[in-house]
Amino acid sequence: MAKRTYAQIQKEIDHLQREAQQIRDKEADEVAARIREAIDTYGFTVEDLFGKQAPKRKKSGNTRRAKATPTAKYADGTGNTWSGRGPKPHWFRAALEAGKKAEDLLA
Repeated sequence: MAKRTYAQIQKEIDHLQREAQQIRDKEADEVAARIREAIDTYGFTVEDLFGKQAPKRKKSGNTRRAKATPTAKYADGTGNTWSGRGPKPHWFRAALEAGKKAEDLLA
């Protein structure tokens, strides 16, 4: 028996997948018809089949959490503070240019 090529195997896989899908669709239609018939015959309700559904909860209006106010990470002793977020404020840059280290300005 000759070895099959990759392309031949892929072609066979595609053919088998299409065939499997056709058989599944046919069987699913038959099963759905039997289910509908049983529902009509016995008068089943959704609750009979799946149980009582829990009531859906309302979502609260605002589920976002409020933004936290940033705390001061750096202070210069004259009331200027900076959280370390965003661009460096003028007073912080001036202090660094004057020779201070960022660690010296920690609040």
